[in-house]
Amino acid sequence: MASVFDSIQLGEVSLPNRIVMAPLTRNRAVAGLKPGALTVEYYRQRASAGLIISEATQISPMGQGYLDTPGIYSPEQVAAWREVTQAVHGAGGRMFLQLWHVGRISHSSLLPGGAAPISSTSRRARAQVFGTEGLVDVSAPRALRDDEIPDLIADYRHAARCAMDAGFDGVEVHCANNYLLEQFLRDSANDRQGPYGGTIANRARLVVEVLRAVADEAGPGRTGIRLSPMTTFNDTPRDSDPQALYGHLVEQLAPLGLAYLHIIQGETGGARYPEDAIRAFDYDALRERFNGCWMVNNGYGLHDAEQALAHGKADLVAFGRLFISNPDLVRRLRTNAPLNPLQQDKLYGGGAEGYTDYPTLAATA
Repeated sequence: MASVFDSIQLGEVSLPNRIVMAPLTRNRAVAGLKPGALTVEYYRQRASAGLIISEATQISPMGQGYLDTPGIYSPEQVAAWREVTQAVHGAGGRMFLQLWHVGRISHSSLLPGGAAPISSTSRRARAQVFGTEGLVDVSAPRALRDDEIPDLIADYRHAARCAMDAGFDGVEVHCANNYLLEQFLRDSANDRQGPYGGTIANRARLVVEVLRAVADEAGPGRTGIRLSPMTTFNDTPRDSDPQALYGHLVEQLAPLGLAYLHIIQGETGGARYPEDAIRAFDYDALRERFNGCWMVNNGYGLHDAEQALAHGKADLVAFGRLFISNPDLVRRLRTNAPLNPLQQDKLYGGGAEGYTDYPTLAATA
């Protein structure tokens, strides 16, 4: 039976264990929306993870939705991220970058020229983001025109190229938590007509085209995707038929030979298996359609992670908040050591406190 401490081949990348650091937004980018020295240290400290997936990183200036989140589209950002990857590799780690576009979950004060956010729809979400003036309601979006979509796909392609130039081992496309790509996927957010709206095949089209472009740049064996079929995060109800929608999407992605599929089970930050019989979701049926590694996520601890691997429900397990407060999480899990408590009020923004100052076992000893 597999253990989280066993090695695994993830596409073209060999991992020393199956414990993944999940992408975690920390809002600590410096001027130019670049990772700074603290971010270099933050990721270096956590390099014992089998794989680190970076915080969500916007693919273009129009992809930003929150204050002080980093980008991956300018030469300066590439140079800054290269310092991160060099530090992680120097500590023996492996790291993918998560490619992000927030779509309608944004505010005009964060976008070039005060532009409206872009989305599959012109309908506004009842959601809030941290902007230049604090917590604000998101702005009304503009529905992206069909003739603008090639430029959007080109932005994903460019960002993937930038990530590889920055020394990342691969990339993960963020198609979860109801940001831009999932706004196109779900009929609860996509009310458009034409080639990118209406039928399941049309709504899945953009995601498939983006993954093809990204895999062309990074290599399919260095490309993953993150999905969240059942979450209602960011004021986006579930699709009317999530099993059919995500089943079709995975069928379309399978021939690309992607390294992995990263699935958020249940509600993001909530119940892994919501008690909702009408909308029950069969993750096993989804997995049967995908031939790459299967990564699960949502509130896992060591025991249920080991159970998931032992029963063939996962190949890798992503840990989020446990990695924030425990830079040496792999060692702590292996030795059954106590875990540091999380400083909830230090999650977003700020400096070293609650970011790079969590003690390791070695430091404590």
